[in-house]
Amino acid sequence: MWQDKLEEIKQVSVKFNDTLNDGITDKELEALISGVEKELQVSLPEAYIDVLKLINGLEFNGYILYGADKELLENIPNQRINGLIDNNKVWYDNEWEKKYLFLGDSSISWYAYDVESGSYFELDKPSGDEMQEFSCFEEMLEKILTDALL
Repeated sequence: MWQDKLEEIKQVSVKFNDTLNDGITDKELEALISGVEKELQVSLPEAYIDVLKLINGLEFNGYILYGADKELLENIPNQRINGLIDNNKVWYDNEWEKKYLFLGDSSISWYAYDVESGSYFELDKPSGDEMQEFSCFEEMLEKILTDALL
């Protein structure tokens, strides 16, 4: 399960005197939801919100899970956060990209939620070709964390 993979990443991080981010606060979550709706005109998937409550963004071994943007935070995070809104604005340069809400990335992939179909995909970077479809966010997160541990 993805929770076990996250625990492994926490243990590896501790060995290097690094601490992962805490979960998002209710106030930060409200600000993120409002910001995403205003700036990107989409709603956050519930499963992604549930993960943010445990860990607000993650960057490990070249794999990134976006979190709440810096200006929405009440407290300084333990690790740098790649902001969901800011990153999506960058990726929205092309019209076809607006079909997705980008939730994370790596050097060769984007991890995205198709806002029209409700599906989750690993997309090739930079072509945007759908490389793998996931049945749910948790399955996609499991792949991200597993690959990050390789």
